Formats: sequence, C-alpha cells, structure tokens
Amino acid sequence: MAIYDRAIVSLLPAVPRPIVRKISDRYIAGTGIDDAVRTVSSLNGRGMLATVDVLGEEIRSADEARAIAGAYLDVLATIERERLGANVSVKLTALGLKLDRDLARELLEQVVADARDRGSFVRIDMEDSSTTDDALALYRGLREAGHENVGVVLQAYLRRTRADVEALADLRPRVRLCKGIYVEPPELAFRDDDQVRASYARTLERLLDLGCHVGIATHDEWLIRRALEQVARRRLDEDAYEFQMLLGVREERRDQLARAGHRLRVYVPFGSHWYEYSVRRLQENPSIAGYIAGDTIRRLLALR
Repeated sequence: MAIYDRAIVSLLPAVPRPIVRKISDRYIAGTGIDDAVRTVSSLNGRGMLATVDVLGEEIRSADEARAIAGAYLDVLATIERERLGANVSVKLTALGLKLDRDLARELLEQVVADARDRGSFVRIDMEDSSTTDDALALYRGLREAGHENVGVVLQAYLRRTRADVEALADLRPRVRLCKGIYVEPPELAFRDDDQVRASYARTLERLLDLGCHVGIATHDEWLIRRALEQVARRRLDEDAYEFQMLLGVREERRDQLARAGHRLRVYVPFGSHWYEYSVRRLQENPSIAGYIAGDTIRRLLALR
C-alpha cells in the first residue's frame, strides 16, 4: 500500500489544477470566508463545533503576513456576528515566522487580543520541527502575559513531546494532541506506527493527569477507543476534553462520536492558498493521498 500511495504522490505535479481542486473540495471549505461560514454553519447545525484555519503558509513577504493576520481578524468578527460555534487555528509561518520572528509575535498578539475581546479562542498550530521551539516560546509568552484564550498543538510522533508536556505543566495548557504529519528524521520522530500510537496514548494520559483540556485530534480507531476508555475511566465531563477531526475525513465516525454526546470539533481550512495546501499535505503524508484517491474512486462508483 505504501508503494501505491507514493506512486499517487509522484503523479501530483502532472494532475491538472481543476482535478486537484475537485478532489480537495471535500477537505477544504473553499477560497473565501463565505465558504467557511457555510461549512461551519452546517457543522453547527449537526451539533459540532469548528476551528477555522486561514491557509497561507506559503507567504513570502511581511505584507502577505499582515494580510493573513487581517483575514483572521475578519474571521473572528464573522464568528461573533454570525454567532458561530467556532474558534481559529493559526500557523506561525503564515504570520511570517520564517521572515521575522518579531513580526510573527506582533501579529499573533493582535489576533489573540482581538479574540479575547470577542470572547473567542486561538490555537497556535504546530508545523515542522524547525518551528517547534518558537511556537512553544510564543505560547508561553502569551500565557505569562495573561492571555488565557490561547492553546497550542503537540505532535505525538516527535520524541521531544513528553519533555515538552512536562515543561508546559505549570501552565496547564489547552492542548490539541495529534500524531503529526511532517516528514522528520528518525532521530527527531518515531517512524513506526505502533511507536507513534504508544507515544500518543502516553501523552494523552499525562495531559489528563495534569488536568489539561485536551483536543483529541485523531482519526485512528485504536486511539479513539483508547481515548474513550480514558474519558470513561476518569468520568470526565465535556469541558475537560473534545474530539477533533479534519473536514471530510471519517465523517461517519465523527457523527457517531457527536451523537454519543462527545464534544466534536472539525478543522475547517479555507483560503486562496488551497492548491499549495492540498499538494503539500499529500506530499508530506502519502498515506493520505492513497486514502483520498480510494475514497474519491468509491464516491465516483457510487454515483454511477
């Protein structure tokens, strides 16, 4: 299967842009904020929450970074105006981290402060390992400055993550825990699926031991079941955790969790950088390419 997945990824540059757009439609809300509003409203109507991500990791100038920050301010204003059950998730590279760390900090502080004033929440998303130290440092700085409406993401496949949990313990952070998808060298990240799952399960248990609110972000059935066991054993109420999934992925399982009374949040990306996002995600994680290809074929056969 891995050979099949990699073969699909190798063909991506030759796939016409409109076909990539058609495939990605299920996983990206669209190019504009109205597309995101429609998607979030639909999810809210089915009892689910959302976190909105403005695509833009490929920015190349300070002006582009400021434009992304402005887009986030528009999203926060729209969430408040439309009374949507949603918050936002921010990638630091979209705010210019690779160009100017001080600029990224300034723009992040603007977004977090605006969210605070609107009674909303900002998640600092995690990217490849070259950004991890900066992301955690900026998160700590915001918390120590008194911002309670901000959380962070930890990636279970990184070998450093358990140490990062302990380093953040005094803050009782609000954490989205995911496996991680970026390609990292073996000295930095676990490569074996069972090792990644074991790290995820251990990290989840430790975060819950510390009293952290955890966004359990996974589509892995084994991990979902382990998380449900933890929730039941600890008799956690809905304010202590939530499940999180990507838009368009494992929708049936997502709906089952929501119907069972678990808080469920869906990651909703949108923006003009949809093509770069789509191709990069498939290249970084060939197994997703195989999943999407197989899923698309099944849907086309169903239509016939």
